[in-house]
Amino acid sequence: MLSEAPLLSLLIWLPIAGGLLVLWMRDQEAAAERIALIITVAGFLISLYLWAGFDPNQTQLQWVESVAWIESLHIYYALGIDGIALPLIVLTTFMTIPVVILTPSSVSQQQSFYLSAFLIMEGLMIGVFSATDAVLFYVFWEAMLIPMFLIIGIWGGANRIYATIKFFLYTFLGSVLMLAVIIYLYWRSGEFSIWAWHGMHLSAKEQWWIFMAFWAAFAVKIPMWPVHTWLPDAHVEAPTGGSIILAAIMLKLGAYGFLRFTLPIVPDAAVALHGLMIGLSLAAIVYIGFVALMQEDMKKLVAYSSIAHMGIVTLGIFLPFSMATLGVGVDQEGVLLAVQGSIVQMISHGLVSGALFACIGVLYDRMHTRQISEYGGIATSMPMFAAFLVFFAMANIGLPGTSGFVGEFAVILAAMHANFWVALLAATTLVLAASYTLWMVKRVAYGPVKRPAIAMLADLSWREGLVLTMLAIPVLILGIWPAPLLQVTEPAVHTLLEPIFGL
Repeated sequence: MLSEAPLLSLLIWLPIAGGLLVLWMRDQEAAAERIALIITVAGFLISLYLWAGFDPNQTQLQWVESVAWIESLHIYYALGIDGIALPLIVLTTFMTIPVVILTPSSVSQQQSFYLSAFLIMEGLMIGVFSATDAVLFYVFWEAMLIPMFLIIGIWGGANRIYATIKFFLYTFLGSVLMLAVIIYLYWRSGEFSIWAWHGMHLSAKEQWWIFMAFWAAFAVKIPMWPVHTWLPDAHVEAPTGGSIILAAIMLKLGAYGFLRFTLPIVPDAAVALHGLMIGLSLAAIVYIGFVALMQEDMKKLVAYSSIAHMGIVTLGIFLPFSMATLGVGVDQEGVLLAVQGSIVQMISHGLVSGALFACIGVLYDRMHTRQISEYGGIATSMPMFAAFLVFFAMANIGLPGTSGFVGEFAVILAAMHANFWVALLAATTLVLAASYTLWMVKRVAYGPVKRPAIAMLADLSWREGLVLTMLAIPVLILGIWPAPLLQVTEPAVHTLLEPIFGL
């Protein structure tokens, strides 16, 4: 029966095996592209089957697999998902499809190698969301850096070497501290099961050091201010597919780490340090929002926008601890609203930011520049493209009826349960995002045609139109009907927070 099949393993190893096959077919690029597309679509369909067969009312992990790996050290190949991991897995399988479709128009050399890197990275990222053994989690966590390192380093821009080294050093150094904590927790508990570590009795000093080590690993990946400086460089130098996956999936891994490790393992430290986390989140929302206003490069603008929007995510994750310490009490509605809002924001940001980077890639393939000042009047020659650009811009600023509104509104509303001033500062994201996003759209799509070449541009190709349509549909559906996502995540979030707050 399919309910007993190792579907998580299939989701992980099918794209990895497919990536190796595509790499072997490097002299047959057209066939390699078709195989890559078949594999990514198959992975997406399997993830939809996981969703359809998922019981949101069950508090235990589902689709569980466990096989002894290094039994003498109690290391297992152990997989399982809950309502937090499931949407992120579906997002991962879905967002890889546009990358494959856009490959022929965005990469002209070594396409098979390029596709292979993305397929392998897809499997590794799904492994991160599925692993329930800490060593397995760490292996997937570190291994996924290698394909992205190659993608930026080989197909990136002029300063790709600098960007790749900075990306690798930032993320790798934080991960080394996480490895030290994993070893320490194994020494304290005698096992590597992540779920066995939840609720461990750790002293305040132990929790503080563990929290900071986890922060180094997860905050860099998000990235939080002030460890964010690698992201704009990586985005600017990455090819279009690299920017899509980096923004849509890889930034979410850090937030997932906070939910899976930090909150349930060191809750007392989270209470003690929640003020720091909320302060850093608000700095990302407000300060980075102003930095985005100053950008002349479209990719840098959207990259800084990603940092600001991920600030909403971390704010939602740590808001419940603020409620617990500010004397306002912890009500179930406010706590669930904050964390669920952050999860919805993760999914929405993955779709919207990926779409905006795809739009920028469409323009770059034609004009070979990302400078906003080089554009103007695109809507006259590319009306279909301009319509998609405006739609995704509206989603980026949180327009009601789009996915961008649901998560941001939930977190801001939850912030009102904790502190009015926190909610007010969080709400500035709506004003700042509107300012820099609409400023970019106005200068790129409207106004006089600045260059004769713009008047000669062809509108969307079928590949580009298909990709932008694929991304627009879930942005609209999630904005109008977020109930399925909320229903899947609520029991898992309740199970996560109940031991901490006694819901």
